[in-house]
Amino acid sequence: MLFIGIDLGTSACKFLLTDETGAVLKTVSREYPLMFPNPGWSEQDPSHWWNACLEGIPALLEGFDAKEVKGIGAGGQMHGLVILDENDQVLRPAILWNDGRTAAEVDYLNEEIGRSVLSERTANIAFAGFTAPKILWVQKNEPEIFARIKKIMLPKDYIVYKLTGVHCCDYSDASGMLLLDVKNKCWSSEMLSLCGVTEEQMPALYESYDKVGQVKADIAEKFGFAGDVTVCAGAGDNAAAAVGTGTVGEGKCNISLGTSGTVFISSDNFGVDSTNGLHSFAHADGYYHLMGCMLSAASCNKWWQDEIIGTKDYKGEEAKITDDMLGKNKVFFLPYLMGERSPINDTDARATFVGMSMDTTRAQMTQAMLEGVAFAIRDSFEVAKSLGIEINRSNICGGGSKSPLWKKIFANVLGIPLDIIKTEEGPGYGGAILAMVACGVYPDVRSAAEALVSTVSTIEPEPELTKLYEERYQQYRKIYPAMKQLFKDLK
Repeated sequence: MLFIGIDLGTSACKFLLTDETGAVLKTVSREYPLMFPNPGWSEQDPSHWWNACLEGIPALLEGFDAKEVKGIGAGGQMHGLVILDENDQVLRPAILWNDGRTAAEVDYLNEEIGRSVLSERTANIAFAGFTAPKILWVQKNEPEIFARIKKIMLPKDYIVYKLTGVHCCDYSDASGMLLLDVKNKCWSSEMLSLCGVTEEQMPALYESYDKVGQVKADIAEKFGFAGDVTVCAGAGDNAAAAVGTGTVGEGKCNISLGTSGTVFISSDNFGVDSTNGLHSFAHADGYYHLMGCMLSAASCNKWWQDEIIGTKDYKGEEAKITDDMLGKNKVFFLPYLMGERSPINDTDARATFVGMSMDTTRAQMTQAMLEGVAFAIRDSFEVAKSLGIEINRSNICGGGSKSPLWKKIFANVLGIPLDIIKTEEGPGYGGAILAMVACGVYPDVRSAAEALVSTVSTIEPEPELTKLYEERYQQYRKIYPAMKQLFKDLK
């Protein structure tokens, strides 16, 4: 049996082929353009996503028997607004997760409707990336288009629709719309009314591993499929990636060090922190998760090394940071190059070095940058701990995790073992696993993850170094509160 995982990203769609043992047999990718019609805007033509599928899936299956394909699962970029008319034609380009046009709508939701009201209805507060502010923007600025909306969906749901003809969405992706009652897993009637839409305009809701339909006959013929090919609801990219890293079950955690950084904590129980510093979403395994997202993680390293000290020799710079320097640095770095999302939610915050003196070295500043990202990730851990969630260990993945030094710093800043998994293929791998569950290969997502995801190595914390970093972290956490008002004054 073969299974296809689709990762609908912002710049490209990646396709992954596995067998029922989870072995990755092949991957291919198809890129598509982004559109920036105005400063701060970010849009995409959904037809480009589907064209990527029409090209990418046949390329993926070259050298394999397409008749062996049994299931398809997708993970995709979250929050994007896709709107269809009564003939299921796209009404306008999709407004993406990184679009910044909705500042006025976000302020209206958070300040006039109120954060506490939003949190009660949806378990979250408004962010510019979320879908509800985008709907309000279209209502205000494109009323003739708004009046023609028949269906609202998210990016990966458009692919599922094109494959099956079914309008659907899973709970994990719907959680990022600010329209879902996350606790009760249903559309919030109050939020829909507030945005001027009805439940009939929303897609049907499913668990990520639910079968929503099968590939339509004409599409199946085009791809060379035989019989019924099951399509599951899929998941938002972070939840799909979590499934692919085995981050399912109470207290399981994954740290992703990409351009941005995420802390993904799975839980059996619904929970919301009082500050809404972490997103509270449904998980693709049928339960819940908390997620902290910092806007600049590995990008801090790239900025510092490429732009400031002018080098591509990342390993060479890290080699100057010897073991005896760890936990003893008097220089600190706030990693807020693009403002910050979790847990402070402050668009005015900026990156800052603190504590330099005449004897400060280049190596100490590089070290401070690496430590600052780890400290910022720990801020999200502290919020989770305040909810009674016990995190005993975590996976770590992403480009930044290729650095042995950075992994060592993280293990000791957090004081927990960090596991490196065998297969790191992101949302596409998670999508394939969800398809296996939908096809009955595994009884549930947790069983599938236990069978398919394995650890190849572990970085253990060192008690003495963990103690030193605890002292440094307590100093670090005083810096942002002291500078918060200054950041606003410097706008």
